[in-house]
Amino acid sequence: MMAGTLRSTVMVAAAFAVAGCVSLAPPHKLPAAPVAAEWPVVVGTPGDVPADQVGELRWDQFHADARLRDLITRALTNNRSLRATALAVESARAQLGLARADQWPTLVASVSQAAQGSAGQVTRASAAELGISAFEIDLFGRLRNERESALEGVFGAEETLRSARISLVAEVATAYVTLLADQQRLRLSDETFASQQKSLDLTLRTFAVGTSSGLDVAQSRTSVETARADMATYRTQMSRDLNALELLVGEPLDAAAFDTNGGQAGDALLAVSQAIGAPAKLSSQLLQRRPDVLAAERDLRAADINIGAARASRFPSISLTTSAGRTSSELSDLFKGAAHTWSFLPSISLPLFDGGAGKARVRSAEVARDAALVAYEQSIQTAFQEVADALAQRRDIDELLAARQALVAATERSYTLTQARYRAGVDSSLALLDAQRSLVAARQNLISARLVEATNLITLYRVLGGGWQ
Repeated sequence: MMAGTLRSTVMVAAAFAVAGCVSLAPPHKLPAAPVAAEWPVVVGTPGDVPADQVGELRWDQFHADARLRDLITRALTNNRSLRATALAVESARAQLGLARADQWPTLVASVSQAAQGSAGQVTRASAAELGISAFEIDLFGRLRNERESALEGVFGAEETLRSARISLVAEVATAYVTLLADQQRLRLSDETFASQQKSLDLTLRTFAVGTSSGLDVAQSRTSVETARADMATYRTQMSRDLNALELLVGEPLDAAAFDTNGGQAGDALLAVSQAIGAPAKLSSQLLQRRPDVLAAERDLRAADINIGAARASRFPSISLTTSAGRTSSELSDLFKGAAHTWSFLPSISLPLFDGGAGKARVRSAEVARDAALVAYEQSIQTAFQEVADALAQRRDIDELLAARQALVAATERSYTLTQARYRAGVDSSLALLDAQRSLVAARQNLISARLVEATNLITLYRVLGGGWQ
């Protein structure tokens, strides 16, 4: 009998739960994207991967450098910030579990025994009950809205995690190419220092025989000390680059693996990643696959749903508390000849006056929805600007590189001619030093241009949602 009574009660509660299908949430509609339909790419640029196909390319396919792929793999495993973001996903899933649990009855089992003495006699009473504790019938969809909002929170947290992964891949790649560039700059400074030291030794010898002036010696020594200072600067910068890379990777790195004496080719920066080609026209609909935009969209959906939950809180709520059990004077007879007991306690709660709290909750939810809408539109505009900036730089990068390479070739030719004229006694040592400085500056600028291209490709991959799948 107890089982039948409880079964009937559960069936009634379940029927009410199924019937509670009303939702007071407003219909969800995404606004039109507040950006142009296309990016203003004036001239298309060739590349290994078209920009509109970047999203389908995994990071381990995009980045060609084996050492960089190893660093990224380790970072995705060990980076603490990424771990914290992953834990936020687990927290959101736990919140979803709580919201789902609120929609189901809570079964409670209890066994008790009481003893009471009077006039030398002891009266005992034993009881066993199985019941439902304060189950709320979700007639107006408050609990369902809370569950759906929690589900959107899970989806949003997952998109945030994907966005964090893409950003981490880009950060590791950027730190790596920056390290390569500073490695090349340090090696160039080493070579410049050695060359300037030889020039100083030669100037000192010619000064000793009276064919060079004290000004020549001072200028030559200035060049040597400048090169020495550059070496110290780039050694410090390389240490900072390694520290930044270690923080991203999340574990110690072997500094010897990045020894400048290993010798990286000048075009090593260009071989790190595949080139992304920018077509003459590129649709801004590509932004819809970016995880950060999708996360903002999920936040907006959750905000709409929260309005429904706030509205439902102003309506009556119905709760059921029920139990069925047995009572007996002896614990040993509790499940034999004991008497059956049951209780059924429905209750209804109607907010008559709450000082405006219910209205304030609805207004707060509506304002939160408006804020989520603004954040969603802002995420699209920010993403559009990031892509536009990267495409604009990509458009002009080939011309920049060509100009830097031509400048290096011209200054090398100028230095060679000046060196020949100096040996022939036509030009002074000051002219030779100026030619050397110009050549060093041109080579440093070429390294910077190669770094700009490498970081531009990494940025394009990130802002176009690379690896979004």
